[in-house]
Amino acid sequence: MSLFIKKGLCMVLSLMLVMVWGMDALAASGSAGGDDTLQDPELYARAAVLMDGDTGRVLYGKNPDQVLPMASTTKVMTLIIALENASLDEIVTVSAYAAGMPDVQLGIREGEQYVLKDLLYSMMLESHNDSAVAIAEYVGGSVEGFAAMMNEKARELGCVSTYFITPNGLDAQDSLGQHATTARELGLIMRYGIQNDLFLEITRTTAYTFSDVDGDRTFSVNNKNALLTMIPEAVSGKTGFTSGAGYCYVCAVSSEGRTFIIALLGCGWPPNKSWKWSDVDVLTDYGKENYHYVRAEMDTSALTPVRITEGTQETAGLSCEAGTVRILLRDDENVDIVQNIVTQTQAPVFAGQTAGSVAYMVGDTVLYKYPVVFKESIPMTGIGFYFEKVFSTFF
Repeated sequence: MSLFIKKGLCMVLSLMLVMVWGMDALAASGSAGGDDTLQDPELYARAAVLMDGDTGRVLYGKNPDQVLPMASTTKVMTLIIALENASLDEIVTVSAYAAGMPDVQLGIREGEQYVLKDLLYSMMLESHNDSAVAIAEYVGGSVEGFAAMMNEKARELGCVSTYFITPNGLDAQDSLGQHATTARELGLIMRYGIQNDLFLEITRTTAYTFSDVDGDRTFSVNNKNALLTMIPEAVSGKTGFTSGAGYCYVCAVSSEGRTFIIALLGCGWPPNKSWKWSDVDVLTDYGKENYHYVRAEMDTSALTPVRITEGTQETAGLSCEAGTVRILLRDDENVDIVQNIVTQTQAPVFAGQTAGSVAYMVGDTVLYKYPVVFKESIPMTGIGFYFEKVFSTFF
């Protein structure tokens, strides 16, 4: 028997934006690329996004969905997979294949052993390709096995255009496609990564020293993410370059409680290594000047009860955990609360059973979505119910 007899129409409620948190309202208004009063930032990158770190919404995009090679920004995903599938103190034995990786390399040798944690620092601070492959072979059993783990994780994060072949980002292609991503999806991967404290600890470290397990060789690595020392707002980041990808960069920047994710692909070729820093500066300023927090909330106690047919009660109350949220908006943007809830259904229904959803939306983008559930269980009517009803009516 179908649970839902009649679907309720979507109800769009206009939401009053009740409070600006910590920032003055900004004079500029408009839509990126749409309103003449809001100028598009001028960027060097072939593709770029400025993303809200809270929700993953793209605040500004230049060719955000163009598929392009990503160079060593790949290692953001390599770090994520390693942290989620191995312990930092595990021992990695270097293969001949890993030791043979081209520059940039740490110089590890076949048969040497290293603590996984140390190789992760090597990979993220100085982008060593040999360390990345050694990590991949250990965690995934092979480079191919590790790439499969990377691609599976990418799909979990909603990255439908990203395809990983190598753990270090060297240009590659196979029968299924090119090692590549989009600016939007690279931003989503970084957004996910910075939610892990170990990810932040490693990528924010400025210098690190370690030895192989036998203590025969000692290495010192320094963080090549210059943004960490250029601006105090820098949270994390990863550089990259190959001849096919050009200069690439992905980072997180925090400003007055706001977290911006910036992803740049194809941001120039030698000798224009500094173009990425210019683009980061432009996009950070764009976010600061045009986006501020507002508080959005709805009265969930006012949800309309659902009509119940063939049940011991005529209506059932609803419950929803939707609370107060803060959302980055431009001055010309509004938040809508969209309720998609059944108006009528047939008994039985059960407490906690889903009756629909409430979503906070900006334009066509869902930023937060919460389930709406029945507060109580209502059984179907039976012969005993009808006998009791007749008895109470006449006696």
